[in-house]
Amino acid sequence: MGVFVFLPLVLPLTAWPVARLAAHRLHPRTATRLLTGCAGVLGVCSTLCLALLMVVGTAQLPGNPLPDAWSDPEVRAAVPYDEIAGRLAIPALAVVVVSCARAAWRHRRVRRRARRALAGLPATSVVVLPDPRPYAYALPGRRNRVVVTTSLLAALSGPERRALFAHERAHLDARHHRFLLITQLAARANPFLRPLRTAVAYTTERWADEDAATRVGSRRTVARAVGKASLVFRGAPSTALAGFASAAGPVPRRVAALLAPAPAARLLPSVFTVAGLAAWAAAAGTAVSALSSANSAVTLFLILKASTPL
Repeated sequence: MGVFVFLPLVLPLTAWPVARLAAHRLHPRTATRLLTGCAGVLGVCSTLCLALLMVVGTAQLPGNPLPDAWSDPEVRAAVPYDEIAGRLAIPALAVVVVSCARAAWRHRRVRRRARRALAGLPATSVVVLPDPRPYAYALPGRRNRVVVTTSLLAALSGPERRALFAHERAHLDARHHRFLLITQLAARANPFLRPLRTAVAYTTERWADEDAATRVGSRRTVARAVGKASLVFRGAPSTALAGFASAAGPVPRRVAALLAPAPAARLLPSVFTVAGLAAWAAAAGTAVSALSSANSAVTLFLILKASTPL
């Protein structure tokens, strides 16, 4: 078990340079999947690490509800007992659980409020609201819907409107809200994973931009639509799923990327590029974190099982 139990807490530090390289050098679809997978695994592993430290630390506290055999000298000698780390892990794990629960609850509440706000409208895939505030967003669910206001449509030309709808439908088709939720929960579990959350928020927008450009057949049209919408965009009200799966993102970078040639779509990043090498290094670090967590968990389980009387 040893120091390996602490690795998942610090390995997310490697995500900082990887997030930036992947977001700018890899295809948005590849970057989104890679960063989300790394964030999810690292978030789970760091939470498991806190749980293991809590079990070890709590077993030594007087009056704990755990079996007395868990605090025997033999067990303490077999596990990396650290009273300070064990005590600190208890409130840290509590904060992680509460923070993740609040994020999941808010995610669900906002979706419910958005559906209730559209309850009396026709059950169509596109909902146009007569609102002077210009905004648009994608509402996932059993009936995927794109919501847009008349004021935003008035600011766009016909081709630009098609680009807008294609962009929002791309969010729904690729289930981008799931990627965003996973990275948000991972960032709540370990603050070192916040760069991945920011990067995925950008790459999902770029992914939708690229899909919209393919559907519309013009990258320049999508770039104009993104630029115009950003100039008049005011943000949806909280009851209408503000900022959910359709965040504006860094608009100048998105427009510049759309005016450049389309990125090469690869199933796996090449190891012979800087971004590809960083991506594979991130995948290796994630695998090491998972193996360390699994090794620590299995070792602690076997030790505690052997020390627990039947």
